[in-house]
Amino acid sequence: MVGKIILPHQAIVRRESLSFSPACNSAVIRLTITSVGDAIKIYSEGLGPGSVVLVTLNNPREKFWGMVLSLTQAGACLRGVDLRSLDDFSRLVKSGEAASPEVVFFPMHRVERIELDARNGEIPSLAEQFGAKSGIEAGKFFQGSGR
Repeated sequence: MVGKIILPHQAIVRRESLSFSPACNSAVIRLTITSVGDAIKIYSEGLGPGSVVLVTLNNPREKFWGMVLSLTQAGACLRGVDLRSLDDFSRLVKSGEAASPEVVFFPMHRVERIELDARNGEIPSLAEQFGAKSGIEAGKFFQGSGR
């Protein structure tokens, strides 16, 4: 299952919470927006602290893979690596080099999408790929701040 939340640039939400049917395979999500253009506060079972996610950013366009440390109206704080350097980073970790993930904060106006990193049929998740290439489970690696 892949969880996605697409953050609109402008939206007005008048309800404090939204409930989705079990057929949607979605957790309950509460959105709080005080005015058009404000950041979104998200509470979701799948995207809380400790979740491994792929964040798509804009201006400049980039993708960042890592573990959520916090997700607030101000932005997303993660421990991880730029997706473009994931293969090189995995090789560094496997070779025993002193490599540790970055702790970064992305303001919400740069966040375009947050996806839960999960297997999609036969396609392994990024965490599974990292584990196969580095020999270390991604969740343990991020929680331990590196080697």
